[in-house]
Amino acid sequence: MNEAICPKCNADCMNDLSYYQFKTCSTCGYHFRMEPRERIAYLTDAGAFTEFSANLRSLNPIELAGYEEKLSEAETKAMMKDAAITGMGEIDGKPVVLGLMSFNFMGGSMGSVVGEKITRALLKGVDEKLPVIIYTTSGGARMQEGIFSLMQMVKTSAAAAELDKAGVPFFVVACDPTTGGVTASFAMLADVILAEPGALIGFAGPRVIEGTIRQSLPQGFQRAEFQLEKGFVDIIVPRNEQKRVLSTLIDFHKTCTQPSKTRRHNV
Repeated sequence: MNEAICPKCNADCMNDLSYYQFKTCSTCGYHFRMEPRERIAYLTDAGAFTEFSANLRSLNPIELAGYEEKLSEAETKAMMKDAAITGMGEIDGKPVVLGLMSFNFMGGSMGSVVGEKITRALLKGVDEKLPVIIYTTSGGARMQEGIFSLMQMVKTSAAAAELDKAGVPFFVVACDPTTGGVTASFAMLADVILAEPGALIGFAGPRVIEGTIRQSLPQGFQRAEFQLEKGFVDIIVPRNEQKRVLSTLIDFHKTCTQPSKTRRHNV
């Protein structure tokens, strides 16, 4: 199977420079799913990323049968110890705290390790007075950890609130897909919410929503373009523009170093 075939226009991107640089199709602009290390390569200055909290590993808090095996399989498949990488980096010479999620590790599900890593990244921003940028892609909370996974929604949201109190800028880039408990917590608490073109962004799936409200939903209602139209995200930015846009946002928010009663979200 050729993974470089565009699922939107069927173009063969094998010899496409934009595919190797940004995992995008130069014919139609489709954005393939991307892993954290690939994002770090195009987003940060060369050699400027240093990972922290790298050795955290999930346990089996509710003693679910087979969970350890699933974690081991996911680690081999994704070549990561869990579904998020966090670290310090630079964008055009500007130091930032970065968090990047991987859908390839158990659907980017947020268990205790992902929640802890994201929380540490947010609090690192508080301590260092540095902007925090998080790339989200997730199917939601990791149900194999039961209530411990749901607790991460509260923990990450509380850390985002501390960032806000400190007047430190927080940016989220919502990637395909960003759903469930991640959407319902820190992913929608940023000062500016960016999204990649065509990204699926929402909470529950369409069938669940339609079954609940007993109404038909408009086509593409959970895609980034629809969410932008309705004000759920602030801007859609293709990958080849993300470094420039984030660098500009960092410059724009440089004055936000003290708490402000008039500070607004999602502007």
